[in-house]
Amino acid sequence: MSRWYITVSIPYVNAAPHVGYALELIQADALARSHRHAGDEVRFLGGTDDHALKNVIAAEAAGLAPTELVATNGDRFLRLAEALGISFDDFIRTSSDVRHAPGVDRLWRRTAERGDFYRNFYEGQYCVGCEQFYAAGDLIDGCCPEHTTTTEWVSEENWFFRLSRYTEQIVEAITSGTMTIEPECYRNEALAFLASGVQDISVSRSQRRARGWGIAVPDDPDQVIYVWWDALANYVTALGYGTNDGAFQKWWLGTDERVHVIGKGILRFHAVYWPALLLSAGLPLPTRLYVHPYLTAEGVKISKSAGNGPDPAGLVDAYGADALRWWMCHEVPPSTDADFSVERLVARANEDLANGLGNLASRVAAMVIRFRGGAIPSPTRQMDAEQARLQQSVAALEQTVRQRIDAFDFRAAALSITDVVGSLNRYIERIRPWQLAREEKGQPPADPHELDQVLGLLAQIVGQVADAATPLIPEGAERLRQQIGGSGVDVPPTFPRLEVAAPKTT
Repeated sequence: MSRWYITVSIPYVNAAPHVGYALELIQADALARSHRHAGDEVRFLGGTDDHALKNVIAAEAAGLAPTELVATNGDRFLRLAEALGISFDDFIRTSSDVRHAPGVDRLWRRTAERGDFYRNFYEGQYCVGCEQFYAAGDLIDGCCPEHTTTTEWVSEENWFFRLSRYTEQIVEAITSGTMTIEPECYRNEALAFLASGVQDISVSRSQRRARGWGIAVPDDPDQVIYVWWDALANYVTALGYGTNDGAFQKWWLGTDERVHVIGKGILRFHAVYWPALLLSAGLPLPTRLYVHPYLTAEGVKISKSAGNGPDPAGLVDAYGADALRWWMCHEVPPSTDADFSVERLVARANEDLANGLGNLASRVAAMVIRFRGGAIPSPTRQMDAEQARLQQSVAALEQTVRQRIDAFDFRAAALSITDVVGSLNRYIERIRPWQLAREEKGQPPADPHELDQVLGLLAQIVGQVADAATPLIPEGAERLRQQIGGSGVDVPPTFPRLEVAAPKTT
């Protein structure tokens, strides 16, 4: 048994969550559930990033205080996680959680003790959406490459962090595998950035520009700590770093795997900036960064600012958590963006869940009820060669799914399940268990042991498939187990067919 500390990035809460963030939640939850099911010890953290300037701007536009806006929108992110069945063990809000500010203060002071801060005047193009300065060469037609919005020219004196001091150590951590980055293309991207010549970074903002919103720099109340430093610290402040070190000792210093699940747009912050901050503070690095691509709508990145994606909570209301979770796992490649639409969601759920896995369970349950009164028979004969092959393929399924999840390839994990389901449905069509019952008038009675052998094996296998599918679709997997559990009661289909509705957009 090993110990896994798994986190998702904490989102800005300037608006309601979009469906792209649901991808990250689902992938990280599948990873956490997979390891819990394997008997590993898991702590799974989510939260909200409250101290962004964009949150203040959104609050001003809405006529609200920042505290009110982040609380209201933070609740929406938490409700989305609950609707999707996300199994968080902890959830931190950086503006209100009493653990956070003391931990940020401690982290800052540890870095200051190392001599890694200095004051410097800075001016450059700043994107409020990214909360990041950009060099002129990084802009596209004068716009932020991430948000395609116009940047603003900012001039001020801030605290700077000696990021350049830690470049070689970070490269060594990545190339040696001390900190793995999956998929490989994002590892290569991080190494290319490090090779390009890393500059020191500004890690504070003036109180005036921050509108007084944020955590004050220790011993310099005219400055607030840069929101990314503040936000990244949540991974350790949620463990009591700076307040109560018990959980921090266990889950950061004493864990086997420290895992961050993030989107590709914030790779630099997690693969370069955060490791440098940890090295400066004398703390261990993350062991794994799992990086996912974006969801798009008609080829355009889905985002809160663009408002071009369906409301994920509305999707769950209309189609269920299983359908959305399954689409995210089956349809998103490891390293390329995936185009999302409601039509694709419904088509995939109907093909794989309703017609595939759900149909398999319904057929087996119906035959057990019809021919054995709902009591699952115990096989009494030795399996034939075909039955043995089926059982062997299913026996390895759960381990295969876990290995593919650990490789951060959810599409391969989902496909391994659909492959087995297809084999089982084909076996049923070929063996035709209902003919083994020989209920037809004038037919000789069947050998009951032959039917018991088939039904018992099929019921066992469906249960094993449900176990393998649990990390991806936990609610549906539980319904499958109940359906095939031998209650003798005919139940509705686990995965009914869906029809396209028109859920609201964010």
